[in-house]
Amino acid sequence: MAQTGTIYLVGAGPGDPDLLTLRAARLINRAELIVHDGLVEPAILALAGRNARFVNVAKRRSHHTLPQEEINALLVREALAGRDVVRLKGGDPLIFGRGGEEAEAARAAGVRVEIVPGVSAANGAAAAAQIALTHREASSIVSFVAGQCKGLSEQDWSGLAGKGRTLVIYMGVKTAPQIAEKLMADGLAPDMPVAVIENAARPQMRVLRGLLAGLPDLVTLHRVKSPALIVIGEVTAREDATLAALAQEAAQ
Repeated sequence: MAQTGTIYLVGAGPGDPDLLTLRAARLINRAELIVHDGLVEPAILALAGRNARFVNVAKRRSHHTLPQEEINALLVREALAGRDVVRLKGGDPLIFGRGGEEAEAARAAGVRVEIVPGVSAANGAAAAAQIALTHREASSIVSFVAGQCKGLSEQDWSGLAGKGRTLVIYMGVKTAPQIAEKLMADGLAPDMPVAVIENAARPQMRVLRGLLAGLPDLVTLHRVKSPALIVIGEVTAREDATLAALAQEAAQ
């Protein structure tokens, strides 16, 4: 009987291979089997050895290559057959990456699992855009939510955004109109600054800034596509404010 393999749940970070942890890079380099999401940058997959086998289980809105239950079964099946499996996920595996579900499936089957954290999409995007998610003068609270969940309108987001707070929304491009309407209905000011960060930490990255009321038009006008994050809060305007202050000082 073959010795049971190990499932490694590995965070691939926001896209730039240089942001991988050393542990992640080493596992990718020596992997025999890599089961990866669609958001993993090809340059990261290129770090794998010549004989590595790849299985793409990309998830897209309204289209899943494999349902989550089948992904869980695939990981367990390969490990029980004696193969180590690198399950590669964009960002961090435990922040909207369903890593918890996959770890539970592995443990239930008696398979060893190791979780290798990665730079989260929120941290990576904010750093690339030079947006401080917390700032002594603007925000002491950060919340992460998913904008593509069922029952979005019924979710209670009250208190997650506003003065002194930063709200980071994953998977919110398609639901930007509902998100803006929901937050304003909960009392958030229409002129609250927002930023949309597309393809964070990649050569084609874009950072679009605007106001909450104009968020749907911002996404539509610039044809924003996933992967993209929406950041809502006063911190998104700090850079602009700093530049404006410097310009005013220079003019005096």
